Amino acid sequence: MHPLIEEIPLGDRRLREFVAAPWRIHHRDPNWTPPLRADLLGSRLLGIKGLLTPAHPYHRDAEVTHFLARDGRHLIGRVSAAVNHRFNAHYQSRIGFFGFFETIDDAGVAEGLLDHARRWLEDRGMTHMRGPGGYSTATHEPHQGVLIDGFEYPPTMELTHNPPYYAALLERYGLRKVKDYHAYWLDVSEDPNAWLVGLAANVRSRRRIATRAIDLSRPREEVDLIVRIYNEAWAKNWGFLPLTDAEAEAMADSLKIVADAGLIRFAYVRDRLAAVLGALPDPNVPFKPRWNRLADTDLARVARLLATRRRIPRLRLMFFGIRPRFRGTGIDAILYQEVLAHALKRGYRGCEPSLLLEDNALVLRAAASMGGHRYKTWRIYEMPLGSDSTSQIPPSGSSIRSPSR
Repeated sequence: MHPLIEEIPLGDRRLREFVAAPWRIHHRDPNWTPPLRADLLGSRLLGIKGLLTPAHPYHRDAEVTHFLARDGRHLIGRVSAAVNHRFNAHYQSRIGFFGFFETIDDAGVAEGLLDHARRWLEDRGMTHMRGPGGYSTATHEPHQGVLIDGFEYPPTMELTHNPPYYAALLERYGLRKVKDYHAYWLDVSEDPNAWLVGLAANVRSRRRIATRAIDLSRPREEVDLIVRIYNEAWAKNWGFLPLTDAEAEAMADSLKIVADAGLIRFAYVRDRLAAVLGALPDPNVPFKPRWNRLADTDLARVARLLATRRRIPRLRLMFFGIRPRFRGTGIDAILYQEVLAHALKRGYRGCEPSLLLEDNALVLRAAASMGGHRYKTWRIYEMPLGSDSTSQIPPSGSSIRSPSR
């Protein structure tokens, strides 16, 4: 197929169609669950600055554009292209990103979209194209990678779900794996891992470790502690980018809606901040599409979340970090045990630790030691740009419409 592909700049009203495209592509997929439209387009009523709006803090340090593929009146694909200047300054690199990748099962559509993203990035001097992500693939950003394993399970919050053909289309284009992320599944049972219980008891008896739940009456101050740990504990991880004050503010706002305080715990060693572990009830459970125009509005989905947020059975383990000086103390066993004990008491049935780097052996072993098993994998791809990459990319034959408002 040779689709018509139009470029849509930031701030253009046609971004509503960009957001609508996956609702058409994944129609009736029983597992696909999108974010709120407000998360992308913004909402004064919900107090959200959408990621695809100029007001969002992401755009202070980035250039972005969007491409939408049509077949007549039908929306059949989309992709974004982005240069994250803060990321490139941190790594002294010239990596451009493609993201928000969605397409029907057609090589011509995928190639046309990727061609336009690639050329846009080349025009800005980028030497590599990496993705997909949201706009980019910094570790803390949502919607990372293409799902390559675990298609039979629904996604938890901020994670992607796609048909199996996505990876084949990207690899046909010439993109190659650069990194995999894994997800594990833990059953919250009445028979917690005996090894974990014993280790936690032993650590408590030998060390001066104190723990506490997050104080949700002062979310910003508590998130600042999480950010402090994150910016130390994740600093050497692939794709790491320090969190900014604006991102911390957004995290604090999101915690107000769904957080269960007992699932987010800090640890202190001799009164010094040492670690944090945080899980959240998964809003994707009430956000799951009903494939009904009224039931799938943002207001209806948020109403379902507010009505059921204390009865959501599924958790996502969102963050776990130990400051380097406190590693190897067994502090992880204490936090894991306390959070799992609270989850059991509150009736949660399962927890997903996810976006675990494939080569982070310490974290993967910890997930397995809690009784978890790997059940999903996402893949990030990359390819060189410029003259060296030309021979890898077949012509798409697609046409392009210039940006307009």
